[in-house]
Amino acid sequence: MDTTDSTLLHTIALTLVPDIGSVLAQNLIAYCGSAEEVFKCSKKKLLSIPQIGEERANSILSADVLRDAEAELKFIQDYKIQPLVYTDPAYPQRLRECNDLPIILYYRGNADLNAAKIVSVVGTRHITEYGKEFTRKFVEELGDQNILVVSGLAYGVDVAAHQAALDSKMSTIGVLAHGLNTIYPAQHKTVARRMTEQGGLLTEYTSKHEMSPGNFPARNRIVAGMADATVVIESAAKGGALITAGIANTYNKEVFAIPGRVSDKYSAGCNFLIRTFKATMIESAAQFLEAMNWQSNATPKKRKAQLSLHLSAQEQKIYQLLSAEELEIDRLVLLSEMSGGEIAAILLEMEMNGMVVSLPGKRYKLVSA
Repeated sequence: MDTTDSTLLHTIALTLVPDIGSVLAQNLIAYCGSAEEVFKCSKKKLLSIPQIGEERANSILSADVLRDAEAELKFIQDYKIQPLVYTDPAYPQRLRECNDLPIILYYRGNADLNAAKIVSVVGTRHITEYGKEFTRKFVEELGDQNILVVSGLAYGVDVAAHQAALDSKMSTIGVLAHGLNTIYPAQHKTVARRMTEQGGLLTEYTSKHEMSPGNFPARNRIVAGMADATVVIESAAKGGALITAGIANTYNKEVFAIPGRVSDKYSAGCNFLIRTFKATMIESAAQFLEAMNWQSNATPKKRKAQLSLHLSAQEQKIYQLLSAEELEIDRLVLLSEMSGGEIAAILLEMEMNGMVVSLPGKRYKLVSA
């Protein structure tokens, strides 16, 4: 076995050790020098590593995980699955910046996991007709921007986003909560097959890992971590989409949400994210592209007013402040010496007139002339 296969074998084995999560696995590799050295360590040295107790040390020293890793190595070779250790250049670079990154991923597909623009589109499994139409239109309108669409291949918004991307000839990645030996839900096998030809399937789980509800929140960190931004289409007050949005916030990723009526059950989560400033409200793909500055082929909007003719004195002051740089609303309040309520009303009017655009983090900028 050459060095590469040995590294891969021992990395797989480390993920099979009970109660060794991604953070602890990274710590073990850091302390021991490599995944292979972890299994060569003495029990005494293992016990000296923080959070490695008697039971974990015994599991590491057991031959069982190495035998299982050998079987998994054969599985990925037989089925032409691409293993990506976190030191591999092809490993998702954005995900590598997250502290709880998986130390290995399994990939079947042809999309670039380090594409220049990546967006995660998530939401409820109980998608409404409004949600289906919005998801289709939103993804379709991203079609000419060379954007990779990521989701979780679940019922509802996830599969709607994948299907819209496929229909728009865009690459799309499904992040799975299980190994590549199966597809869940089974109804999505046809979509999954298309995705391997026009995107791909990605997971941190081996074929030995059993399906478990606990896998889904863990899967969501990959969905959030490998993208530049997460867009929540529809969500109830609780659910996986809100978990994904929360994780994206902890990673300092951009988060966007689509507003809905206060009476709509599956808009409650989106409205909450917007109300609590955990997401920026958007109503279209155009607004998303503007906020992300991804309008490579877009025709810049024309300002609808000339300063000298159509702006009030207060609007002129805001306009002049934003001419110099993007500013947060609190900074505008300070510099303009106006109240927060006045600023908010003026910005709303200017945004509706196409002069300014809101950005994540309660920032504003002028629309390009």
